[in-house]
Amino acid sequence: MLDFAKGVARTRAGTGEAWVSVCSAHPDVLEASLRLARDRNAGLIIEATSNQVNQFGGYTGMTPADFIADVRRIADRVGCDPALIAFGGDHLGPQAWRNEPAESAMAKAEDMIRAYVRAGFTKIHLDCSEGCAGEPGQVGDDLAADRAAQLAAVAEAEGDGTISYVIGTEVPPPGGARNDEEGIIPTSPAAAATTLDITRRAFEARGLHAAWSRVRWLVVQPGVEFAPAHVHAFDPGQPDVLSQALQGVDGIAFEAHSTDYQQPEVFGALALRNFAVLKVGPALTFAVREALYALSHIDGWMTGAPHLADLMENLMTTAPGYWQGHYHGTPAEQRLLRHFGYADRIRYYWTRPEAKEAVAALCARIDGTLAVETLMAQYIRPAAQGRVSALMATGLPLSKAVIAAYIEAALLPYLELRT
Repeated sequence: MLDFAKGVARTRAGTGEAWVSVCSAHPDVLEASLRLARDRNAGLIIEATSNQVNQFGGYTGMTPADFIADVRRIADRVGCDPALIAFGGDHLGPQAWRNEPAESAMAKAEDMIRAYVRAGFTKIHLDCSEGCAGEPGQVGDDLAADRAAQLAAVAEAEGDGTISYVIGTEVPPPGGARNDEEGIIPTSPAAAATTLDITRRAFEARGLHAAWSRVRWLVVQPGVEFAPAHVHAFDPGQPDVLSQALQGVDGIAFEAHSTDYQQPEVFGALALRNFAVLKVGPALTFAVREALYALSHIDGWMTGAPHLADLMENLMTTAPGYWQGHYHGTPAEQRLLRHFGYADRIRYYWTRPEAKEAVAALCARIDGTLAVETLMAQYIRPAAQGRVSALMATGLPLSKAVIAAYIEAALLPYLELRT
């Protein structure tokens, strides 16, 4: 089991160490991540979000217990030591039911918290920042903190006194900015200190002093973000003013969301600025899409099969709910973003039966046909080719080796900060 208190202490001591949190339920992402954790002997946090996994199944169809069981099966298959893995619940609050009145949305959020804790999640992000029916889109600090404390009380009653908590929320919303014109405003030290103070008082008002002692992370916006067609790059040369908020505060560090697509040197800079957890998700499924599209190009030349993008375009335009509010512009611009946008909203469609069947058939054709070296070189990144060969030498088929190599390339810079 990962020792969160020690990890926070190491980050706060200026070691430059941090944990990566993989926020994905995609089986290829999980398998590649666990294989890397095994090979690096590095701790790995794997997280599920409230929309993705909840007591009703979420968009993955998995309950919290299902999710943990699935990850553990994959870990066992790749030989990853369970002691290297911790499970986190991300953005656990009323968001999934924000169209309902607050009373019913919070009741469902309480049930979700119970399900997460019972399943074995030990890192719980209490995020009650979004309003419910009839409320503003973002509620004030006092109400958000009171609701977070309400959910913490549920977790404490259900758990064994070992839950570690994350408080606060990032801006813009989870999953990346929805508009490339949105400015990214880093959290000010004063705002971070206010969140800590208001939430501490909300916990104490409910008698949750022990729970407050296990609040390990505060989510803040350091100035990293990605939008559909643009990455807001973090400047490591800017002065670190945000850490002022942690002066006199023991046992708590920062957590950074939406660190996807940043340059590798950014991750070390964030760790040195007291960010003990760096979260990544869409960049990993973006890598899956890149690999699958490359394989589909190869498949087209070898077998004449239509490109996988044709099927995915049909799925996304037939059921546009997962991307429509995120991608804007002309029809041609939206089409490009559906497939190649940094927000990677296509990730919601890989679980569709038609997509799963098509991917399985594609991989079977690739693995069942003699690969032409020059054709592979045309579509597989040169930097990935050596890793593909190495993974195949361990017994992975060509298709899985290509997918894993692309995911590893996105994840490896985070694991250089291993704790």
